[in-house]
Amino acid sequence: MKVLCSATLSLEAIVVFLGVVVAGTNGDHSNTGLIFSLGLSLMVILFLAVGTLRRTWGITFGWLLQIPVLALGFLVPLMFVMGAIFVVLWYVAIHQGSRIDALKAERTAQ
Repeated sequence: MKVLCSATLSLEAIVVFLGVVVAGTNGDHSNTGLIFSLGLSLMVILFLAVGTLRRTWGITFGWLLQIPVLALGFLVPLMFVMGAIFVVLWYVAIHQGSRIDALKAERTAQ
């Protein structure tokens, strides 16, 4: 599960930052500095969250980080779509990762 969740958070961090950079430079945004600083901060936090996945509260922290990703949609409307996609990917990573871990444990027990 940790591998899928780590990959999801890492890709989310990259997509959030690049999406914010592109959206901040295109269009007529009066708060470009705010958009860049929030995007960069969220990217760093998402990358740091990968390290928390080995702790018991890491998955919950990952769920909580989906909220600011979705909230970026108020500054960059396309982030609502990207945030929703990553919420689904996070859910799939948790559930499929648990399933894969159970299959691995079953295989090693034999």
